[in-house]
Amino acid sequence: MANTCSDDKILSFNDVVLRRSDLDILNRPNFLNDRVIEFYLSYLSTLHISPTISLIPPSIAFWISNCPDTESLKDFMKPLMLRYSDLVILPVNDNLNVELAEGGLHWSLLVYYKEANSFFHLDSFMGSNQWNARQLYKAVSPFVSDGDAAYRECSDTPQQKNGYDCGVYLLASAQVICKWFSSGGMKNRDELWLSDVKETVPDVVNHLREEILRLIKRLMIPEKSVSK
Repeated sequence: MANTCSDDKILSFNDVVLRRSDLDILNRPNFLNDRVIEFYLSYLSTLHISPTISLIPPSIAFWISNCPDTESLKDFMKPLMLRYSDLVILPVNDNLNVELAEGGLHWSLLVYYKEANSFFHLDSFMGSNQWNARQLYKAVSPFVSDGDAAYRECSDTPQQKNGYDCGVYLLASAQVICKWFSSGGMKNRDELWLSDVKETVPDVVNHLREEILRLIKRLMIPEKSVSK
C-alpha cells in the first residue's frame, strides 16, 4: 500500500497531466516520454500565442500518421484547422505498434512552414526516423496545402551524443523555431530557421532538462497553495 501514491499526479497544465515519474525522467539521463514532450510543447504554445502556430501533441501526431481510415482522418483533422496555420510543429516517434501506448525508441521533429510550402525533418540521430517522418508528412500534407508540399531532410541538424536525448533535441529545436517565427521570421530569411537551429540548439539542449524541471516546480506552487 505504501507505493500506491509513488506515481501520483503533480501538475495539470492545459490538457496535460504530469506525474512524479516524469520528474524522475527529467532528473536522470532518460528517454523523454510522451507526457513531458506534450507538456513542453503546450507550454511553448502559451509563449507564442498565435492562431497561425500549431504545436501538435505526440499522441495526435501518432494517430494522424497511423490512422487506417481516410474518412475518419478527414473528420479528425477538421477541428485542427491546420490549413490556416503558417507553422506546424509535429513530434515524430518510431513506434510502429498502434496498440502500444508511449512506445518507440526515438523522437525527431517534423515542421511545416507555409511560406515555403515545405516540410522539414530534423533528426538528431542520423536521420533514423526518416521513414516515420515521411509517413506523417504524407498523412498531414493534404490538410495543410493541396497535397503539393515538399519534403526536406535537414542533414545539418545538430546530433545527439548519447542514446537518450532525442526528445530534448526535439524540444530544443521546437523552441528555437518558434522564437524565430515569433520574431517575424526575417532573420536569415533565405535559410529560414535552419542556421538558428544549427547554432543554438546544442547550447539549449545542455540546460533544457533543468529548465523544464524548474518550470514544472514553479507551476506546481499555485496548485499546492490552492489545495491547502
